[in-house]
Amino acid sequence: MRKADTTIKYVEPDSLAAEAGIEAGDRLLTINGGDFRDILEYRYLMSEYEITLEVEKKDGSIEVITIENNYEDIGVEFGEELIDTAQSCTNKCIFCFIDQLPEGMRETVYFKDDDTRLSFLQGNYVTLTNMTDEEIDRLIAMRVSPINVSVHATNPELRCMMLNNRFAGKCYDIMKKFAANEIYMNCQIVLCPGINDGAELERSLSDMAALYPYVNSISAVPVGLTRYRDGLYPIKPYDADMSRGVVEQVEKIQADFLKKLGTRLVYLSDEFYLNAGLPIPDADAYEGFPQIENGVGLVASMKEEFDSAVKLIKSKPRKRSAAIATGELAAPFVKSLADEIAKRAEGVEIAVYPIKNNFFGGGVNVAGLLCGCDIIEQLKDKPKADVLLIPQSMLRDSDDVFLDDTTVADVENALGMSVVPVINDGYEFVEKILGEELEF
Repeated sequence: MRKADTTIKYVEPDSLAAEAGIEAGDRLLTINGGDFRDILEYRYLMSEYEITLEVEKKDGSIEVITIENNYEDIGVEFGEELIDTAQSCTNKCIFCFIDQLPEGMRETVYFKDDDTRLSFLQGNYVTLTNMTDEEIDRLIAMRVSPINVSVHATNPELRCMMLNNRFAGKCYDIMKKFAANEIYMNCQIVLCPGINDGAELERSLSDMAALYPYVNSISAVPVGLTRYRDGLYPIKPYDADMSRGVVEQVEKIQADFLKKLGTRLVYLSDEFYLNAGLPIPDADAYEGFPQIENGVGLVASMKEEFDSAVKLIKSKPRKRSAAIATGELAAPFVKSLADEIAKRAEGVEIAVYPIKNNFFGGGVNVAGLLCGCDIIEQLKDKPKADVLLIPQSMLRDSDDVFLDDTTVADVENALGMSVVPVINDGYEFVEKILGEELEF
C-alpha cells in the first residue's frame, strides 16, 4: 500500500490550526497517537473534543500540538482530497460508458474511479469489487454511511458476467454484512435489455428489499449506448415497448413494497417514462427524491417547482427573447414549460431547440451528455436571442467546460449569444427566461 502523503497544502486563516501554529508545508504524522492512511481515517480520528497532533514542521523538527476542537474542522487541506490516491475500477463492465468514449478527449475523462471513500464524500457509486475484508471491516468500524452501490444484479453468476470480474459475485454478501452492521446503502441498477431486466430485475429488487431499511433506496436506469461500441458486448437500446414493459413491472413491485415496507423503495429514471411516452409520476411518488442525483425524478421535481413559480409571474410590459438548448428526450417537456411562461409573460419569446447528440451518437439523447460542438453546429443558423439557456448538467462539476472540451465562452463566441447554465430548479428556470427575480 502506498504511504499516504499527509503534507498540508492550505491552512485557513484564523482557524484552529492557524492559531496552533500549523502552516502550509507541514506534515501531519499522527492524531492522538494513531496513524491514518486517508481522509476517512483522518476525519474519524479528528472526531474528538480534544486532539493531540504530531506535526513535522517544514524545517524537519517535530512538534506535538494539542487542540480543543469542540468537534469542529480545524481548517487544513491536504495535497490530495483523499490524502491517498483514488482507487480505480478493476471491472470491464459490458455496459461501461467510459469504454464507449471516442479517442482524443481529455485524459481525466477516461479515469474510472471505484472508490468507496468517494461514494461517501461525493455520492459516487461503487461496485465493491476491489475491497478487501480488512477494508470492509474498517468502513464498518468507522461507521461510514451511507455508501452508494452499483449492484446491477444480485445473482452472483450474472453479476460476474456483467462486470467481467470473477470477484463481482460477492456484492450481495458484502451488502448483507453492511446491513447487519447498520450501514445504510443507496443502490443502482443499470438495466440492459434481456440481460438483467425481467425475472433477474425482480430477483435483484427482492433481494435488496430484504435488507431494508439499510438499503435505503434503489434506482434503475437504462444502459447508455454510444456509436463507439466496436468490439464491445452486443447490447440493444430500450425502445418504447421495452421501456413500457419496465415501467409496468416496476410499478407493480413498487405497489407491493409500499404495502409491505411502507415505501416504494425502487425508482425508475425519467428516461424510461419519456422513452415509453408515459406520464412522469407526481413528485410524491419519489418520496423526497432520494435518487435525484442519479437522474431519477428530475422532471417531477422541476414540474413541482415550476407550477409554483409560474404563478408568481406578474403582468407587465416586457421585451425579451430566450433560446433553450436541451436533449431530444426532454425537449417536449421543456417546450411545455416554455409555452406556459409565454402565455403568462406577454412580450417574452421562447424557442426550444432539441439538440441531436452527434458527438456520442448511438441512442444518447439526454441533455446531460450534450457537447458544445453539437450546440454550435445546430444553432449557428438559428435566430439570435437575448440569452441561450442550457442545463447545468451539460457542464463538468465546478467548471464551464462541456464533455468535448468546448467551453461556454466558445459557444457564446460562435453563436453571438450569452449562455446561461440553469440548474434543475423550476424557480431558476422561470427567472433565467424572464431575466428577473420572482417576487414571493
